[in-house]
Amino acid sequence: MSTKLSAALRGAPATVPALAALALFVVWATDQAGYPVTHWGAGGLIVLALLVGCLGIVGLRASDVPTPVRVALGCLAGYAALSYLSILWAAVPGDAWEGANRTLLYLLVFALFACWRQRGESALLLLGAWTLAMIALAAFVALHLDAASTAGLEHLIPGGRLVYPSGYANANAAQWLMAFWPALLLARSSRLPWGLRGVLAGGAVLLAEVALLSQSRGSLYATPVMLVLVFALLPGRTRTFALLVPVVAGVGAAAPAVLRVGEDHVTPAAIHTAVTAMLVAAVVVGLIVAVGSAIESRRAFSETFIRRTRRGVGAIAIASLVAVLAGGWVAAGDPVARVKHGWDTFKGGYAANATTGNRLTSGLGSNRYDFYRVALDEFAAHPLLGIGADNFQQPYLAHGRSSETPHYPHSVELRTLTETGLAGALLALAGLGAGLLAGWRALRGPDALGAAVAAAALSGFAYWAVHGSFDWFWEFAGLGAPAFALLGLACALAPASRPPPAAEAPPGSQEPDGRRRASGRRLAIGVGLLGGLAAAASLAAPWLSQLEVHSAGRIWSTAPRTAYARLDEAARLNPLSDEPYLLAGSIALRFGDLNRADHEFRLALQRTPSDPYATLERGAIASSRGERGAALLLLAQAVRVNPRDRLAREALHVVREGRRVSVEALNRSILIKAQQFA
Repeated sequence: MSTKLSAALRGAPATVPALAALALFVVWATDQAGYPVTHWGAGGLIVLALLVGCLGIVGLRASDVPTPVRVALGCLAGYAALSYLSILWAAVPGDAWEGANRTLLYLLVFALFACWRQRGESALLLLGAWTLAMIALAAFVALHLDAASTAGLEHLIPGGRLVYPSGYANANAAQWLMAFWPALLLARSSRLPWGLRGVLAGGAVLLAEVALLSQSRGSLYATPVMLVLVFALLPGRTRTFALLVPVVAGVGAAAPAVLRVGEDHVTPAAIHTAVTAMLVAAVVVGLIVAVGSAIESRRAFSETFIRRTRRGVGAIAIASLVAVLAGGWVAAGDPVARVKHGWDTFKGGYAANATTGNRLTSGLGSNRYDFYRVALDEFAAHPLLGIGADNFQQPYLAHGRSSETPHYPHSVELRTLTETGLAGALLALAGLGAGLLAGWRALRGPDALGAAVAAAALSGFAYWAVHGSFDWFWEFAGLGAPAFALLGLACALAPASRPPPAAEAPPGSQEPDGRRRASGRRLAIGVGLLGGLAAAASLAAPWLSQLEVHSAGRIWSTAPRTAYARLDEAARLNPLSDEPYLLAGSIALRFGDLNRADHEFRLALQRTPSDPYATLERGAIASSRGERGAALLLLAQAVRVNPRDRLAREALHVVREGRRVSVEALNRSILIKAQQFA
């Protein structure tokens, strides 16, 4: 195996930088799933450097890249370019720039993994290393929970839902389940050593159990969809089922203890019981699969016995499927009533959920119905090019009905349609479709190990896409980047395109052709360098700006002048964002400097004219100065931008009655509201 791996690495030198990128993704998984720009901005520069290094050291010829991969790269590059163009018509240009940069990051990741051919052994090294790292991280999280005190558990698993380490329960579940499916599908392959198959099977149990601690309804509904996709589209159904039986049994054995944690039993004793059950189930399943794999690897059985065993497993699989469907039908009761109940709770919001019982079975109530309603309305109003990348919050403030203020539509499909319109949706659909076509070809390639790795990689990407259809996973770089890496890895295993036969050149034409080729190469290198510099500048500026903002936020109470200077630098680095001015204005208010606060908020509104916070604060400041006319205009604008803001409505009512707004009291109320929301 080591000899084959060494040969594969020599034949696929891009494996080394790809491993470095995967290590970066694991680091993101340990802290907020790479959501803050201070995390993924620097990571984007690292991925860009790895890609440029591959191009410079390994080299790349367009003819070596399969046609579907070239189509995918072109369409995804077009989608990234459209995202940047949307800055021109976005209501919040700073957010549009950040959204476009994140799209660029995914393009760079896909290119790094898809453009250079991989062999089965090198691809297994990449996917196996990432999957095992995620299993190790899940084990660390479980042990960390077991060692936490009662006070510590309140931060790690508030309300019975595990949010550590991503900070968002649904992203937490997705982070583990994106690795669960590759672990499961790799463990079924007879091409892997029996010990590794056992570790992967046990790791799949652990990943599923840690995901279950997050009590994510989205993962509950995404899992059956994934099962249908895996059995309908991927070969090796009998082997998949044979492995799924012990894995599901292990998950089911530990699930009661895990689910009890989410039923208001977040105590060290309950956590210890759940973690013990999870680890025991993972070890037992791992040992069972390892022993079975070792027996299989000895090839001590005749072909007749193997064929009969496969037929028997297939019959058991069909019978089990029928039993599961029948049991589900009995448990669900009247299917029409269940569907109606699901729709009613989905449309009714959180209040429509059951108040007792487990969260996973309490109903579909959330505010997503209202998010989707506003998103579709905005798409209808801006169908061609959308409203601008990551610019959903402003329309929702104006037209939403819930108490939430979401930045994103909570659906990758609606995000694409709403923010980049039909043009963006077609580009994204064509790009992902071409990438999936290349991955599909890899499933039917001559390399059996490569086909197994491609199937496992595609399953990880598919889970991100399915679960992301009703959540805001595009904005978590720690989820999106690994998803595009997995898709790119499957593309890298696709059979190479056959180059067209070279036509014989007429005598005397070789020298001009050589000069033209050299000139074309120099032009391509020049364009590539300019594009790389532009990408680096685009990724670096908002990242450095945000670092200055965070620094100012830490030191403002003890060194206000330094904080102001850093915020000025942040505004210079990112000429589109209003955040530095908003923070500077807030600091000035804390020190009672209304003149400076008004100046900073005015600068913020020059960048984002519809910002509700800056408008409200300027209106309150104008009222406190006795400038009633200006206060009325500003506060009326604040209410128009965010009509559900009780503080803005009350401030406007005060001014209309001829009284003055107390800026100090207003900001005290804003602080209390923010603390209650947190």
